[in-house]
Amino acid sequence: MPSTSVPERTLTARQKLWLNKIAYFLIASLLLGWFYGWASPRAFPKDKIKGFGYGMLHGALMPLALPSLLMGQDVEIFATDNSGRLYKIGYICGINVCGLSFFGPLFWRPKRSMAGQKNHDRQM
Repeated sequence: MPSTSVPERTLTARQKLWLNKIAYFLIASLLLGWFYGWASPRAFPKDKIKGFGYGMLHGALMPLALPSLLMGQDVEIFATDNSGRLYKIGYICGINVCGLSFFGPLFWRPKRSMAGQKNHDRQM
């Protein structure tokens, strides 16, 4: 009589790697969203013209605002009372630095050993 049990589906190493990356990304997003909600009032002082330094800070914090906004917090992402061009240059630099440090690790791969690389090349 044939077996009627459903075979178990196991995850491949690649699937486990991506599931781990997604889990770490979600946890980091929640923590950073909470942090941004806490830091936002301190990073946007009232009655002060914001220059390059504040532009860098606000640009670095801006990508972190998405989780806060998704969690229902209304947080600032850009200072309207800024010094103009220098603030905007700082803002753009801050966004790029934050993007590199936040999203860069998601795509990082450990360097393969020379023996592993030779085996990989032979299989192709």
